[in-house]
Amino acid sequence: MSPGEESDSLGENGVLIQINKAGRNSRKIRSKIAINASLDTIWNILTDYEKLADFIPGLAVSKLIDKKDNYARLYQIGQQNLPLGLKFNAKAILDCFEKELETFVSGKKRDIEFKMTEGDFQFFEGKWSIEQVIKPRSEESDISLGQQFETTLSYFVDVKPKLWLPVHLVEGRLCKEIQTNLLCIREEAQKMIPDTEEA
Repeated sequence: MSPGEESDSLGENGVLIQINKAGRNSRKIRSKIAINASLDTIWNILTDYEKLADFIPGLAVSKLIDKKDNYARLYQIGQQNLPLGLKFNAKAILDCFEKELETFVSGKKRDIEFKMTEGDFQFFEGKWSIEQVIKPRSEESDISLGQQFETTLSYFVDVKPKLWLPVHLVEGRLCKEIQTNLLCIREEAQKMIPDTEEA
């Protein structure tokens, strides 16, 4: 992949992933999934930081070190099984900034920006973005037939591994992990849908 070149793939289960080469040994990865749940439901899952490791398989540890109003510092360990029974661990201290809710005519949006301050990458930062858009009502649509909004969760990350680790070796694994994470969050969010959201 040459600099600036992109590759898109729509994975199984509707996860859209886009990879962009952002210079020597670094990548910008953009991903998105539709979730049948409200913005608030997804927000509550993402900000319950210590519970993330309970349902995200590649996350061995997610520990809250510090929490202030719209700020959280986390210690996370990602763990991947490699061929020949080896394990790859990546440790990071992440600063997370919970942005205020933005409201538009067509819906609402809320982001969590994160940045690694210490860890096993040269550079690791990005954001989670939840967008809830009001569905246009057609005359035939019956309000009782499900919710009147569509919600998408996007994950953006700019990543540069340490010099000894070429990015092309971790790129595929990272994409797979991001896809799994989004699917696990979707599954968790859809488990929590109260009857009022379904009705």
